[in-house]
Amino acid sequence: MFPLTVENKHVAQLLLSTGTCPRCIFRFCGVDFHAPYKLPYKELLRELQKFLEAEEDELVSEVPNPPPKKIRLQEPEDQIDGMDSLSQNGEGKLSVTEDGSSSSKNSNLNVCNVCLGILQDFCEKEFIKKVCQKVEASGFEFTNLVLSVSFPPQLSVREHAAWLLVKQEMGKQSLSLGRNDIVQLKEAYKWITHPLFSEELGVPIDGKSLFEVSVVFAHPETVEDCHFLRAICPDCFKPAKNKQSVFTRMAVMKALNKIKEEDFCKQFPCPPNSPKAVCTVLEIECAHGAVFVAGRYNKYSRNLPQTPWIIDGERKLESSVEELISDHLLKVFKAESFNFSSSGREDVDVRTLGNGRPFAIELVNPHRVHFTSQEIKELQQKINNSSNKIQVRDLQLVTREAIGHMKEGEEEKTKTYSALIWTNKAIQRKDIEFLDDIKDLNIDQKTPLRVLHRRPLAVRTRIIHSMETRYVDEHHFRLYLKTQAGTYIKEFVHGDFGRTKPNIGSLMDVTADILELDVEVNHLIVEMPVYTLNSANIMLLQH
Repeated sequence: MFPLTVENKHVAQLLLSTGTCPRCIFRFCGVDFHAPYKLPYKELLRELQKFLEAEEDELVSEVPNPPPKKIRLQEPEDQIDGMDSLSQNGEGKLSVTEDGSSSSKNSNLNVCNVCLGILQDFCEKEFIKKVCQKVEASGFEFTNLVLSVSFPPQLSVREHAAWLLVKQEMGKQSLSLGRNDIVQLKEAYKWITHPLFSEELGVPIDGKSLFEVSVVFAHPETVEDCHFLRAICPDCFKPAKNKQSVFTRMAVMKALNKIKEEDFCKQFPCPPNSPKAVCTVLEIECAHGAVFVAGRYNKYSRNLPQTPWIIDGERKLESSVEELISDHLLKVFKAESFNFSSSGREDVDVRTLGNGRPFAIELVNPHRVHFTSQEIKELQQKINNSSNKIQVRDLQLVTREAIGHMKEGEEEKTKTYSALIWTNKAIQRKDIEFLDDIKDLNIDQKTPLRVLHRRPLAVRTRIIHSMETRYVDEHHFRLYLKTQAGTYIKEFVHGDFGRTKPNIGSLMDVTADILELDVEVNHLIVEMPVYTLNSANIMLLQH
């Protein structure tokens, strides 16, 4: 059933005669159900012409002694004058030929003067197939997708001009047409193309999908159509570093909301002129949202930094914990890049033992995302077999929210350390026993000198929950500490020139230093829900 009614005929005839495509005519007539837009373009044009011919036949039959059909049907004189008050463009009036078909000067599949061809060839199956070929050649794994389209900004200008024209004509019939009554171009485009993309690729369109197909349209007349707005509303078009042109969609819309209708009509033709060219596809891009891999790592080397150690552009050590883990993930996930984060960090000469330190890696734009739990286990084993400096456990895919939970707990939990202490004075077993009895000792730590270049200067209060000592010889003992997360252990031992108070040296009245330090147990418990991307929705796995 054709979607337009008798009330729409005058507007439909007016728009078609000025070079507007059938789908844009539907939009201006408020057709908000999908089916009519999905018909092939040529069929739509044919049906629209039949609809308008019925109007003409009725008009001809009411006129006594009607003229031959070759004679053009003219609008009443006052209507022509009314249109001219908006624009000097008098072309495109509907004519009826002997065979009864209607035509217009701009309607023979010419480029639409409103959508610039977006709702014409760019909605047809042939174009959709070309886009899908590029998607399939991109190498991404996906089980659903979200379609993103970007249109030339002057489409808003042309739609505004057409709206002013239609609004004036409807006003003559005591009818109104608000901007919100027009179906948005992007909505109509998605109604038509979503089913075609889904059918061609065999996956559903899902607005929450992590896989995005982006189609960017451009048009050579953007500056020509929009430059007058910049002259009238210069404050709306401010250059931005990350924008190639000042004529962005947001800037154009802002200017259209500010400009007066009469000023607009003086500067831009209503109806808009037929364009010299159709839109072009500037780019078709595929991208997958980041996925996150988390786990715990143990570090067994005293010559391995957590992240690449580079000073003044010079690399100090050949590898790092970050690289030993991430290099494998990048290859398997076929990701473009990564971001490494962890719950705290250890110094290059500190080992991390016990249950390991929680870490997470964000894999940016991964091409492969479907993994079974067995494949993740095999990946973990591959990492562990590649180096004796680190080991990874509990490797899993996690949600973005889980990463936040990991960082939130850094200052709230406790850690257990083992330190080998040297003293300048000879000591006996009894000289260290008193440390075993100290509980929940509050210490004040001014930002250590060794990290002052990357941490703000501040005094932080930390808690030493408990200590346990084991005598080694007259200048050495081993100290086991349970402390609040975020405590600088080395500074607690040697005092950092008095910047940490109290410290082991001041408590024992000696000069103390730390020779070895190990993180024994990390008491930070991170709840990291696992998920897999092998279905349309994120599915929690049961362990």
